[in-house]
Parts: sequence; C-alpha cells; structure tokens
Amino acid sequence: MSPDERAAIWPELRWADWRDTAITLQLWTQIVGKIRLSLTPWLNHGWQVPLYVSARGLTTSPIPAGHELLEIEFDFIAHRLVCRTSEGQQRELALEPRSVADFHDRLLGLLADLGMEVRIHGVPNEMPDPIPFARDESHKSYDADAAHRFWRALVQVDRVFKLFRSGFLGKASPVHFFWGSFDLAVTRFSGRTAPPHPGGVPGLPDPVTREAYSHEVSSAGFWPGGDGFPEPAFYSYAYPEPEGFRAGPVPPAARFDGELGEYILPYEAVRTAASPDALLLDFLEATYAAAADAAGWDRAALECAMGMPARVRKTEKSA
Repeated sequence: MSPDERAAIWPELRWADWRDTAITLQLWTQIVGKIRLSLTPWLNHGWQVPLYVSARGLTTSPIPAGHELLEIEFDFIAHRLVCRTSEGQQRELALEPRSVADFHDRLLGLLADLGMEVRIHGVPNEMPDPIPFARDESHKSYDADAAHRFWRALVQVDRVFKLFRSGFLGKASPVHFFWGSFDLAVTRFSGRTAPPHPGGVPGLPDPVTREAYSHEVSSAGFWPGGDGFPEPAFYSYAYPEPEGFRAGPVPPAARFDGELGEYILPYEAVRTAASPDALLLDFLEATYAAAADAAGWDRAALECAMGMPARVRKTEKSA
C-alpha cells in the first residue's frame, strides 16, 4: 500500500487542529447517548448506552420507545443528525456550528414533535468543569471536514477491532463507542469476578463504575485525544492490573504509560506503518497476552483463530 493510499484510508488526525470541534461533538454525543440511556433497560457493564460506527457516522441502533423504535444517527457524510422511528417518521438537525444548548433544545424538540417526551440527566459526564447542556453557549464549533476524518478513522478502527474480537471464544463486548470517555472500545473477559472497583472516576457515579468492572477484563480502545493527552492513540489495560502486566513484550512503537496505567500506541504510528492493520492487530494481541498471562487466564479455553467470512468455525465434533 502506497503512502497516498494509506493516507486516504487512515486519515491524519491532529488534536490541536480540531480540538474545539471534538469537544463540541463529544457533548453532542453525550446528549444523544443520554437519550438512549433514559429509554433502554440496563444491560451488564453499561452496554445499553454506547453508540456504534455506521456506514454514515455514529448510531444509537434501535432504541425502544413505547411500542415503537427510535434510532438517532450522526451522519458525517451529509452532516446532519437524523431521528427515525419504526412508524416511518423522520426528523433532521443540521450538523453545523451551533451551541450545545441549541443542539440540546432542538433535539429534544424534534423528539417531542415525534411524540416522545424524553428526560435526561442534563449535566455532562467524565468531562472537567461540566456545564449543564441547556446552559452551554461556550462550545459551538463544528468543522465538517474534521468530523468526517474522525469518522473515517473510526471506520478503520472498528473493522480491525471486530476482527480481533472474532479470535476469542469467551465473553467479549461488542465494539462500541462510549460517549462519556469519547472512545471506541472492545473488551475481553476471563470469566472470573473482580474485586470491587474503588470508584473515584471523575464525572462517573461509583455504582456505575463498580458494575462495569465487576469481572476481570482486558480492554483495548481508540481515543482521539484530549487536553491532558493531546494526541490520538490506541490503548490497552487490564482490570484488576495483575503483577507483571507492565513488562509484556509489545511492538516497538508502543509503550506502557505509568501515569495513565495502560499501554499506548500512537495513532500516527499506525496510520503511517507499512501495514496499519498488522501493527494494530499486533498491539491488540500483545497487550491482551500480557494481561492474560500475568493474570493466569485459561487461554487455551478462551481463544480461537480469527473468524473468516462465510466460513463456519470448526468445533471438535465437526472437525
């Protein structure tokens, strides 16, 4: 693959270039995510709340709304927010520079026009110095090109994460986008319970954190950056962190960040690699192995070859 071909598939992302748009977009996704949270029955580990990468952007997937279904999608091709119902109704809101307060009020108004009165917790989560959505006139940036590039990066990450997920027979999460932390993640479970999480995650209620980390995990994800870590990166961590986890062999471009408590692989290293997919899969496999080996997971029982399209996985009896 030539450098130009890689650049078209794995777009350049620089946090400083789209910081204001990223923060505004994170707040918008929180509003949409909280609508899903308010209507959907709780699922283990909070899996009822994330968004998913779609062919046009990020979607809630179908949400139960009375006797019907509601789906809300960020369309980063046409740059619009689309609300659809199983009754055939549709309402749209342009994705353009507008304040969080305006986005909040207009979206709830669209839902009311669809006959859905929705109440959400009106304060952002997992963000410093949160401003209630209905009063936030400070965040109002939207760079359409930057939002599109971010989504194109998510498309690539989503497909590689899904391939990685297919190589595990044990319990594994979907590949999903958490609007609180603004990251795309996939998690593997050992099958064993974990000690209670100490909590203390800023902007996240302790009962939510403890329920999310009720079992041992090896989790990996992609984060576009933030003020505290101003570069897009892949990460991988274990909870609880077993002794020896930090000493696992990883690709040369990766490192363990002691302050974050997780392995980091810069997005730039992946997108400029001769084979981005291979480097990312190497990172995912190596950091998972570091967690599983250090914690004594039953790897022989939990792992399998990665899935192939249209090919049934062989079992002992079928073999």
